[in-house]
This record gives sequence, structure tokens and C-alpha cells, in this order.
Amino acid sequence: MLAIVSSLLLMGVFLTAPASASGNQSASAAGDYTNPVVWQDFADGDIIRVGDAYYYSASTMHYSPGAPILRSYNLVDWEYAGHSVPRLDFNSGAYDLNGGRAYVKGIWASTLNYRPGNSTYYWIGCVEFNRTYVYTASAVDGTWTKRSQINNCYYDAGLLIDTNDTMYVAYGNSTISVAQLSSDGLSQVRAQQVFQTPSNVGTLEGARFYKRNGYYYIWLTRPANGQYVLRSTSPWGPYEMRQVLLDMPGPISGGGVPHQGGLVQTQNGAWYYMSFVDAYPGRRVPALAPITWTNDWPTVQTVNGGWSATYPRPDIQTSRTVAPMIGPDAFTSSGLGHRWEWNHNPDTSRFSTGNGLRLQTATVTGDLYNARNTLTHRIQGPSSTATIELDYSQMTNGDRAGLAMLRDQSAWIGVKRDNGVNRVVMTNGLTMNSSWQTTGTGAEAASANISGGRIWLRVNADIRPGSGRQARFSYSTDGGTFVSLGPAFTLNNAWQFFMGYRFGIFNYATQSLGGAVTVRRFDLTTP
Repeated sequence: MLAIVSSLLLMGVFLTAPASASGNQSASAAGDYTNPVVWQDFADGDIIRVGDAYYYSASTMHYSPGAPILRSYNLVDWEYAGHSVPRLDFNSGAYDLNGGRAYVKGIWASTLNYRPGNSTYYWIGCVEFNRTYVYTASAVDGTWTKRSQINNCYYDAGLLIDTNDTMYVAYGNSTISVAQLSSDGLSQVRAQQVFQTPSNVGTLEGARFYKRNGYYYIWLTRPANGQYVLRSTSPWGPYEMRQVLLDMPGPISGGGVPHQGGLVQTQNGAWYYMSFVDAYPGRRVPALAPITWTNDWPTVQTVNGGWSATYPRPDIQTSRTVAPMIGPDAFTSSGLGHRWEWNHNPDTSRFSTGNGLRLQTATVTGDLYNARNTLTHRIQGPSSTATIELDYSQMTNGDRAGLAMLRDQSAWIGVKRDNGVNRVVMTNGLTMNSSWQTTGTGAEAASANISGGRIWLRVNADIRPGSGRQARFSYSTDGGTFVSLGPAFTLNNAWQFFMGYRFGIFNYATQSLGGAVTVRRFDLTTP
């Protein structure tokens, strides 16, 4: 987790960005893949292979369900596969926006692994620096269950299933420790410090734990510009340290240094490193590079001294394909797909799917940041467009519904119903302070009267790394011709909120509950 302010300042200034790159990457040239392999917000990743499938787990902070899992069969093309944490069930009403808020709390860097001994997937993560939860499932896209709470923090945990089926967790910030778990993996039986980061290195965190050729490795990041590795013949040490990379040029023009993440071995024995790259205002995005080993120490394969924008595709023969991570959703299924996450836990009695997404008002508030049941979707980089078809015919006076660019500085386009009159409105000036409390609830920048009960709302977002990137809002009354509304919205590219901008679909009341809208269709497209 990028937790240390002084280290994060090492990210530097974002400048320009490339003109092309997309989500589920195809080869940019014969036999090559392009970084980032996923241009969406999946930070603090852990990566594993189980059989012929690769799984990637990431942070989600205050979004619910949490700890998303991506799946791939070739390490290059990925799809949404599941969530390890079905609901942010962390003993606090703040995660329900009830009596408090949990912005930038919740799920930070966590770990995912598979235990062959009992055919079970384990997810382990520390919440709010003081407690650790263990969730398990028999399949990543199956039912995940909270199994235990360990009353100490495995900060930035990395889970190792040893060859004898023993479970170990490496964790910590600068002071690195190892814990041995019980035979069922649900409690701690032993823990001890195994390494203290030298002062000349700074901070090391983001642990991942591996075993290879009889050596134990703890993979650690120096946020936000370096990667180090520890090696020992025992999980308990002593460990020796090597630098893997520092200030390595990254694959995204204007982005940061690839770091954190984890290692994975293919079926053919090759090794790869999936890091992430700071790329605000969009987020932190996964990038893949080959790893070679010399005298049992890992080295990143570079091109001209840097993490390349392209590498030869991994030598993985497969006929299995994955679903696209962008495109339409008409909400015809009985539940939401894994591409969707709520801003905090939803009130499940106030929404439904099957015949579109029906959102009943769930909160009476004048503040979007306090409104329950705002449904979010990651933005596809480097730029993309989200469009919703909104049936607003059942809104009541005081209701607000629409499509937002959601972060600690936000703006939206949507429908306001007041005194029996419907208007489409572009609102900006929604802001939070550094404690994630609301400092601005927004002001109308433009509006137009509408009628007919149905409208198409659109946001185009430019999230190339750097300052001054903009989102633009428009609407249509026929689904074909779109009219711009309001000024362009300049995106905040500061890192402190950690999560990047998302598209947010919302409906809240300012007077009384009872109204509803139906989203008939959502579409996410790239140029």
C-alpha cells in the first residue's frame, strides 16, 4: 500500500501520455503485448496461477464488493472473475454510510492464494491497521465466506503455501515479519520479525512471499519508485536483500515507476512480474514484464534500461478466451456482474436488476458523498466514454439521478426534479478535504428543461497521466444526437485518495424517499 507520504512524493510530475492503448490488450505487433495489460484501476496486485488459469487480486478501499479478482489464460488478456469480499463486513456502520463514512479505509494491499491441500482459495487482508480478516472459497467466482478475524494487522500481507502445506504470511512496513498460521489457516500460531529495512533504503512494504529452489523470497516495494527482494533458506530468516529496480523508466509516458505487485510462474516454467504503474487521474494500472533468474536472484528484463511498453507474448498455448472488460450492460441478469462495485455497502432492498437497473432512492441528503447505492465502474484508459439510458419517469420532487465522475473532486450530469419540473443539469464543485469530509456539495453549471421520461447521459473521460485532463458531459433525448452541457471538468491527479476516478450511477433524494429511476443500459466505449 502506498502509505508513506515522503516516499510517495518520489512519484514526480506527470507529463504526457501515449495516444493509444486499450483494456483487454491484443498484440500490438505479431507476437507482442502492450503495457499496461489492463488500463483500469487495479492497484496493490497479487497474482497466482492455478492450473491453466491466472488470477489477479487488487485493492478497493471503500468500494463494495471488495478485493476484485481478474482471470486470464495467457497473462495478457484479462476478465472480471469475482470478489473475495462480498460485503465490507468490518464491524462498522461507516461502511454502510450509516453514522460515518469509510472513504480511503477498507481494503488496502491484501493477498490471494490457493491451497492445494484442501482445494481452497484464501484471501487475507488487514483493515484499518488493527485487524486482519480471512475469507475462503472453493472457486474464485463462487461464494466467498468470512472465516475468521485475527486481532493484529498483517499490513500489506503476502501469503505463502509451502510445499508441506504450511501457511505463512509475510507483512509489515519497514519492519518485516512472518507469521505461521494454524493448520486450517484461520489463526496465528507463531510470528516474529525477520528483517529491518536499512535506513539508507527507506521504506519497504507490499510484501509477497514465495518459495523457489529451496529459497524463501519476500518481494517488497519501496513506494513509489523501487522494488527489493529478500532471500533466505528458512521462512524465519536470516534474510539477505537485493535491489531489483529503482527509478526504472516505466511503460506509460507520463506515468510512474513500475513497482509493488507480484511474481508468477507459467506452466512452461517462465517467470513474470506484474507490477502497477501510477497513472493519475485514472489510477494505478497493471504492467507485465518477464523475469530472469541469475544465481537464484530475480532480474526484470528491460529494454533500453526501462520497463518496456511492449514485450513478446508469454509462451502459453491456450484456446480459452476471456470476456471483454468494457462494452454494454443492460442489467438483464438476476444480479450485478463483477465489473460493478458500490460506493460503500449498498442497501440491497433499494435496488434490483433483471429488467434494467432499478435504483430506488436510499438516502435523503444534499451530498452525493453521503448517498447510498451509488454504483461505480472503472474508467478505461487512456480515454473512454460512458453512456447510460435513464428512465426518470418515477422520480419524485427533490430527487437527483445521473452519471458522475466520482472521486474526492467530482462532477456529474443528471436529472433534477423540483416542483414537478424535470431538468437535465451539469453540476461541479463537489469536493472533499484531506480527511475525506465533504467541503463542497456542488453547484449547477448548466441546465436545460426536459420531458418524456427518458434521457441518455454521457461522460467522456481523458485519464492520461498528468494534470489538466478533462471530462466532458453531454445528453440526448433520442439516443442519437448528443448535446454538450456545462464546462469541461478538470480532473484532480493528486495521489492521496489512492483510487482513481470512476464513473458513478446515482439516485438520491433531497426531500423524501419514494422515487426511483431505471437504468436501461450502460455502455463503456473507447475511441
